[in-house]
Amino acid sequence: MRRISIFGATGSIGQNTIDLIARAPDAYRVVALTGGQNIAQLARDARRLKAEIAVTADETLLDALRDALADSGVEAAAGRAALVEAATRPADWVMSAIVGAAGLEPGLRALEQGADLALANKESMVCAGPLMLRTARAHGGRLLPVDSEHSAVFQALIGEDLSAVERVIITASGGAFRDWPLEDLEKATPEQAATHPNWDMGQRITIDSASMFNKALELIETREFFGIDPAMIETVVHPESMIHALVGFNDGALMAHVGPPDMRHAIGFALHYPDRQTLPVERLDLVKLGQLTFRPACETRWPALRLAREVMQAGGLMGAVFNAAKEEALTAFIARQITFPRMAGIVEDVLTRLSSHAGHNVDAITLDMVAEVDHLARVAARTVITGQA
Repeated sequence: MRRISIFGATGSIGQNTIDLIARAPDAYRVVALTGGQNIAQLARDARRLKAEIAVTADETLLDALRDALADSGVEAAAGRAALVEAATRPADWVMSAIVGAAGLEPGLRALEQGADLALANKESMVCAGPLMLRTARAHGGRLLPVDSEHSAVFQALIGEDLSAVERVIITASGGAFRDWPLEDLEKATPEQAATHPNWDMGQRITIDSASMFNKALELIETREFFGIDPAMIETVVHPESMIHALVGFNDGALMAHVGPPDMRHAIGFALHYPDRQTLPVERLDLVKLGQLTFRPACETRWPALRLAREVMQAGGLMGAVFNAAKEEALTAFIARQITFPRMAGIVEDVLTRLSSHAGHNVDAITLDMVAEVDHLARVAARTVITGQA
């Protein structure tokens, strides 16, 4: 029986993971489930799966979680320290689906226990890719990509020589505003940005899809996960979201991963790797689908893509700067403090201010260093947002 922990259990990735493991209850023992403010869902899943511990990141909700788990035998805990402690509990496979930089430390602690880490938290690789890979190697764990794009690349590369790869193409849906006139984006609201044409995701990641900051993070993650030269990584807009990524080889062949926009495929592949097992996902009817279309990913419409390339070129700790500034800008947009296009300008300003962190020796990066740069970038972003400098 495999020991499983799910960090970010109440989000869309966590819920899809629970859907899969609940279909084979005798195959898994659930160690830890963690969530945010959705205490009812967290407690319901912890009871159903007989988890050892349930943790809410919000310390003020500890009593509510304890009440919801009363007489269940499930331990309740809350706060950052409790999240990290839960990650140190022995598990064979851990889903890292906490949104944002907050997911970095729990993922690292799980790797230090030798667990296989299914990584849906792209910020971990953006902020500290070399540290994540180094930790996995040192403790015998595996990093398994769960973003649909990186799972697609991972699958296309199985059995292939990386030196034969000429290009990697990451597809993007284009998000809520892909067909909007540029001049209308100044008036875009958080509610409009949080409506995705294809995927069912949380508010923040859906808005990141509309701004392409989500895709920008994925470009950086591609470089970190697979060691791909940034010049070989491309992006195209693919409105149907059926092709998740393509890998091009030196003989001209393109290997494409095609499937419906259902995260259970990527999650299931990571859960059962290196084997394939039957998954409850739609089987494509190519005749019914009819056609697949592609468009250029315009960096005028989506400046986040240009910024991602600058971050990859700069190297060092600039990924951590980029992510922290992006998170602060997104928070400000959701709070209606800034316009939708202003997010990219804030991130660019912060990258310029903290450019001294470029080119740092990545082999020397530590969690403390990442945390310090993350803090500096957030302070700088808030300063820019409030117009104090």
